[in-house]
Formats: sequence, C-alpha cells, structure tokens
Amino acid sequence: MRFGYWLPVFGGWLRNVPHEGMPASWDYVRRLAQRSEALGYDLTLVAELNLNDIKGVDAPSLDAWSTAAALAAVTTTLEIMVAVRPTFHPPALLAKQAASLDQLAAGRLSLNVVSSWWADEARQYGVAFDQHDERYARTGEWLSVVAGMWSEPRFSFAGRLYSGGESEAAKQLIARSCDAYLMHGDPPPRIAARIEDMRARRGRWDAPPLRFGVAGYVVCRDTEAAARREVERITTLRPGAPGFENFGQWVNGTQLEQQLRLEDYSVSNRGLRSGLVGTPARIAGQIAEFERAGVDLLLLQFSPQLEEMERFAAEVMPLVSAGRRPLAAAEAAPTTGIAP
Repeated sequence: MRFGYWLPVFGGWLRNVPHEGMPASWDYVRRLAQRSEALGYDLTLVAELNLNDIKGVDAPSLDAWSTAAALAAVTTTLEIMVAVRPTFHPPALLAKQAASLDQLAAGRLSLNVVSSWWADEARQYGVAFDQHDERYARTGEWLSVVAGMWSEPRFSFAGRLYSGGESEAAKQLIARSCDAYLMHGDPPPRIAARIEDMRARRGRWDAPPLRFGVAGYVVCRDTEAAARREVERITTLRPGAPGFENFGQWVNGTQLEQQLRLEDYSVSNRGLRSGLVGTPARIAGQIAEFERAGVDLLLLQFSPQLEEMERFAAEVMPLVSAGRRPLAAAEAAPTTGIAP
C-alpha cells in the first residue's frame, strides 16, 4: 500500500470548521511536503481550482501548477500528482508544461485528469462549461492530443495519468485511456465491487492493468470514544458556511452513484465513508481490507494536516508495514455512528 495525501491548497477539508490550523500558504505546504518525505509518504495530490471550494469563494487558495513546480524544487522523493482540468488547458500547451515540470521533478510528476464540475468558476474565468457527457467527450479528445504530443521525440514524460469519476462516461474513458482510477471514499466492499467492474472494462482494451486509489479522511485517536467525539465535532452543521453553495454545484455538476449525506458535505471527497476512524489498530485493519479489495494507493486527508500526518506515520504505518493480523470484519467496521 502506498500512502499519499491531499495538499491543503484550500486551507483545510472541513466545511463546518472555519479555521483548521493549516493556512493556504507556500510556507505551510512547503514545510508539509518536506516533512512528509521524512515520514515516508509517497505522494501528494495538488488539486486544481481557481476558487476555494471548501472555505468559500472569498477565501484564499493556492494555484496548482505554480505550487507543484515550487514543490518539485524543494523535494526529492515525493511523487507530485497535479490535477488538470482539460477545459482550462489547451492540450498541446499542457503537454509541454507537464513535460517540463516532469523534468524539474526528475520523473516524479503524475497527472490527475478531472472533468470540471463548477459552472460558476468556469464562467468567471471565461472558460466554456459543457454538460456532463460532453465534458467527458472533450476530455477523451484532449487526452488523445496530449498522448500524441508526448509520443514525439522532443517530449518525454515519465509519469502516469490518473482519473476519477462515477458516471458511465467517466468509467468508459478511464478504462480506455488512463493508467489508474482514483475513487471518492467508500467502504472496502463497495470499492472491491467497483474495482472488479473496472478491471472487466479494462480487459476490453489492449492496455496494462489499472491501478486503484481511494480517498480517505483519517481520525486517529487513542480510544473509540475520542474518535467519535472528533467526528461529531467536524460534522456538526454550521449554518451559513461559505462552502455550502459550492457543494450544491458540485452535486449538480457530477453524476454520483450514491445519495450524499451530511458527513459527505462536512468532509470533502466522501472521506469519512472510507472508515479510517478509530484507534491505530482499527485503522490498520481497515487499510488491510482496502488492500484485499485491490487498492494500492490511499489519498489521505487530515486536520490539522501536519500534526495528524505525524500521528498516522508514528502509530498506523508501522502496524501496516508489520503486517499485523487484520481485525475481523465486525471489529474493523468504524463505530462512529456513520452508516456504511
């Protein structure tokens, strides 16, 4: 299992908690990335939005591409996965930009291809916003151009293409054109079924096997009661939170497989559904279940990021590495009151 994390370019992940102690600043993300290398994390995902999706449009956020380039210069082993939205980037220019950044990072760049969902943001930045299936059709054409540019001798690119999405159009595109499938948080049985489906789709194409990653929000505490208290704190609805309208646009701009719940609004990317909540042993047991399901990358979120990444590295990673006996299914299920 590889451990990655979302870079907090928005200043946090919690819509009900206004200040999480991790500012959207270069100083913070630089310190975070350098420390994560020392702790043994493999990858960071730098999300691309020009407005702040989590804390509201008036809050600051970091640009994905300039931040990724700066991180490449101050890290040595960390894989830098940059989100790219085809509607915001002409493919030929992006191909050159990514190839150059990959050289700066000594082959550590990968791309997370995301079909845009935020209509207001696109309009504010003068970008066309198509309907859902038209966006994925455009993404397919865009990928063809980028791949063609990289096949020319003057370009070289050592990274991989990741993509995500739950619609039929998204799954068809990913099975045909991408190297890996990134999923929102969900319990291991649901993830296992999705992986089986995507492997079957991939088998129709002459391509290497897909790799699979899952998002997850970690609440690691000494006791189950302490973990439950933290989940209650971060999911208590704060009326008038700036991110509420943005969340509604995300729901309307996507085609998800499931109805969303309060926990999904409170924590981005359905992170709590992954069940990485409880004591270190319980979380390690849940990670073992993800491994059995076929997941090879966990993209984690923490709050506050630096302190909780330290805790996870010290208390959970050693249990996973040691291959301790996983908890039984009944034990491994989180007892936070969050329904699977």
